[in-house]
Amino acid sequence: MYTAPMRHLFAAWLLALGFIVGCSAPHAPRPYTPPRGEWARRDPASLGFDAPLLADAVAWARGQETDMPRDFSTQEAIFGRPLGPVPTTRALTNGVIIRHGYIAAEWGDTSAVDPTYSVAKSYLSTILGVTIDRGLIGSVTDPVARSVHDGGYDDPHNARVTWQHHATHTSEWQGEVFGKASTFIGHEEFGRDERRPREIREPGTYYEYNDVRVNRLALSLLRLWKRPLPDVLKAEIMDPIGASGTWRYHAYANSMVDVGGTPMPSVSGGTRWGGGLWMSTLDHARFGLMVLRRGEWGGRRVVSEGWLREATSQQGVQPGYGYLWWLNTTERWPGAPASSFAAVGAGSNTIWIDPEHDLVLVWRWHKGGEAMGEFIKRVVGAIERR
Repeated sequence: MYTAPMRHLFAAWLLALGFIVGCSAPHAPRPYTPPRGEWARRDPASLGFDAPLLADAVAWARGQETDMPRDFSTQEAIFGRPLGPVPTTRALTNGVIIRHGYIAAEWGDTSAVDPTYSVAKSYLSTILGVTIDRGLIGSVTDPVARSVHDGGYDDPHNARVTWQHHATHTSEWQGEVFGKASTFIGHEEFGRDERRPREIREPGTYYEYNDVRVNRLALSLLRLWKRPLPDVLKAEIMDPIGASGTWRYHAYANSMVDVGGTPMPSVSGGTRWGGGLWMSTLDHARFGLMVLRRGEWGGRRVVSEGWLREATSQQGVQPGYGYLWWLNTTERWPGAPASSFAAVGAGSNTIWIDPEHDLVLVWRWHKGGEAMGEFIKRVVGAIERR
């Protein structure tokens, strides 16, 4: 399991290996990294695509608009009583395809700042990794109660919850966060996603996709950083990768908490009850490219490679899931490499990353499900048939 000491040992090993290789071979040119405020485009053929096939794939994607209304009028019926801001409208389906760091294709309004729903969970995963990198947590397997003392983990059951449990949706944490109970019982509060009472299992043994528990993870991270997580995300991740200043991470109206005598907003892991991470497609693509490059951006280490390797590998009891990342080990996207993975949110909002083909694909407001698999098949096919 990933720990802060392991990170230092791994870094030393890489440094030694780099010295040995550097003595015997010339340095390879550094891959292209888009500077802040710009992003180079290349002809698809120069990036290894069959240009007509890629154009056909994009044309097909344009016709796969999500069924979610643009005015967000169904949000309360689907998710239950809102707690945070909900936008009045959104962009139409849009996206960008990145290969070798360059934009190969782009369509729609990729600068629109829209909610991203559970894509935010993969950002929280990355913040968790940085938290371990900075030594604020010793190991992902540490009980949260070891470092967070706000009453949320005092119960004997909750005291057994680890950071790893939270990051794999297996915490079975019990309680209430900002007026929402972890049981998800009640139509008014949870809409169509309300659930029936069930037996609570031992932490780590049962998977349940549960935004209340992810919100508890975000609150616990806030307790450690003693800074609002949007500030942490900006300073530690988004500024280093040259993101725009347009993205916002909205809290709920009732999620101000006391941190050492200072009121601070605690953010969510989605947009299920309003608020959440609102961001443009192009900023998501920068994040995806940083993750594709295993935490490095233009020679700067943003998050450790060891963390991202674990976060995008099978973890917990749910097949095809890492640390708040969806994996393709179970052929979630048939025809895509098993090594590919994605951040996925309602709508559908997707950051799909394919290390095998050096690809990042961000696609917003599409039909999801089979449509996502078909689009990936078409994009990858435009490379493999060449």
